Amino acid sequence: MKKRVLSLLVDNTAGVLSRIAGLFSRRGYNIDSLTVGETADPRYSRMTVVVKGDRQILDQITKQLAKLVDVADIKTLEEGDCVERELVLVKVRADAANRQDIIAIANIFRAKIVDVSLDSLIIELTGNQNKLEAFLKMLEGNEILELARTGITGLSRGADDVRYL
Repeated sequence: MKKRVLSLLVDNTAGVLSRIAGLFSRRGYNIDSLTVGETADPRYSRMTVVVKGDRQILDQITKQLAKLVDVADIKTLEEGDCVERELVLVKVRADAANRQDIIAIANIFRAKIVDVSLDSLIIELTGNQNKLEAFLKMLEGNEILELARTGITGLSRGADDVRYL
């Protein structure tokens, strides 16, 4: 199974997310991660969709997406030719005994402590998936109370393949 990261430029209209998600569910494809946000032009949104499958399935997904009226542009974000990031928020139990150790781990990864309470810390970290996985591995042995991940978002490098509408 290969992973493919698709960057879609879509119309910023009601129901577009539902129509794209429906395409996946009707065909039995799973979405590993999905991020959506308005672009600099409020008429469009950028969707970053991560899917897994064999080459034939991934090509079929791309072709089906291209047929949707709402989709203005599709790019496959290839490793090395793009910048990908993900955000994770982690709430960790932190008492007097382990607080400094958790803060030291956060500092190593250049994470931010965004909330402190008597019994927990919330840590924010942005980076590629490998960095986030390494950070979470370093936190093993500490009790993770809650965790939220945004999923991958990304853009291709350079200005050669930018689509101006």
